[in-house]
Amino acid sequence: MADKLSAVKGMNDILPASVPRTDKLPDSALWQWFESAVRTVLARYGYQYLLTPIVEPTALFVRGLGEVTDIVEKEMYSFVDAMNGDRLTLRPEATAGIVRAMIEHNALYNGPLRIWTLGPMFRHERPQKGRYRQFHQLDVEALGYAGPDVDAEMILMARSLWRELGLVEGRHVRLEINSLGQPDERRAHRDALVRHFEQNAATLDADAQRRLHSNPLRILDSKNPAMQALIEDAPRLMDFLGEASKAHFDAVRATLDAVGLEYRVNTRLVRGMDYYNLTVFEWVTDQLGSQGTVCGGGRYDGLIGQLGGKPAPAVGFGLGIERLLLLIQELGLPVPDASPDAYAVVPADAPLPKVIATVEALRAAGVRVLQHAAGPDGLGSLKSQFKKADASGARYALVFGGDELAAGDVTVKALRDGSGAQQRRPLADAAAWAQTLKS
Repeated sequence: MADKLSAVKGMNDILPASVPRTDKLPDSALWQWFESAVRTVLARYGYQYLLTPIVEPTALFVRGLGEVTDIVEKEMYSFVDAMNGDRLTLRPEATAGIVRAMIEHNALYNGPLRIWTLGPMFRHERPQKGRYRQFHQLDVEALGYAGPDVDAEMILMARSLWRELGLVEGRHVRLEINSLGQPDERRAHRDALVRHFEQNAATLDADAQRRLHSNPLRILDSKNPAMQALIEDAPRLMDFLGEASKAHFDAVRATLDAVGLEYRVNTRLVRGMDYYNLTVFEWVTDQLGSQGTVCGGGRYDGLIGQLGGKPAPAVGFGLGIERLLLLIQELGLPVPDASPDAYAVVPADAPLPKVIATVEALRAAGVRVLQHAAGPDGLGSLKSQFKKADASGARYALVFGGDELAAGDVTVKALRDGSGAQQRRPLADAAAWAQTLKS
């Protein structure tokens, strides 16, 4: 027998709920429910769906994310294409690829676009709960829009998604916002940061010393307890913002205030990519330990020009799907039942064409019907079929017995109300009684 193969470490299968597993990864029904909620919410806001390749030129991420970011330095899955020598990378995030597509196809020629995508991303880091080497992300972008109204729209759209999923803002997730200002303001702040940390070099850990001159903003993200007092005393970017940057941020806040959305201004909030400016935000939770961020984003007005396109403003956010679904599971929130409405029990002597024709009529009327089918040992006994019907979670069993079929009927038996009540229904008029089976 050949050796059994396993998935790559940190890259997981998303399985149906009926498949036993020992981890807490979401099942495929929960996944589909989430995707349905996403499509519902984003349609309300007029966002269009797009897909970009999983593999992109390595240079796209080096140029777009910055050479000294952790992603580019340590986490990207990069390789040389043996067929032609191209340097390629499995995408570690979605925004750079979306911007590349917009530039390549001149997508903003007719005006701004609101778009979104969903799919796998790849980062080589230590797998842990809620963080994997292949993870999935919802990415939402508004390209060509400069105003603070669209920044606020992004935040409110995330709130709408929380509500669609049963999450309550302020209780399950909370909003933190900040402004990163413009590049010249950040440069002045950066110089002040470097001076502050250089004057306290003995307190810096090895990671902070490595980042001191390459990306000092990331030192503010450090969780090292020994450095928190030093970080707290560091110069604040908000003190370096000009009037235009302050006005933009104030306008975002005014919109959030107008709709009654509570938030915290976190002056230490930064983003991991170099391309952000002005508004940045995160939706965070206390329910997942150290993996507290479930959604993060902000404005990145310089990225399109940085990647070779005609400069245009943009704003967006990314949401880690595994982490969000883990939060929903941890909270025990109610999710729609993915079980079939009915399970078709098929005796061995039943005329299958007649059974299938009835089942198809019910499905055409919107009823979810799981039909029993033969395994290696045949259809099995009625007792074993009823066990499978019960295990499927179906609310009803459809029994295609000999007596019923001879009379042109099927028996509908209740499986969930405790009564076991059953009644006959005519095969020829399945569409007329189909609605009584729908949950």
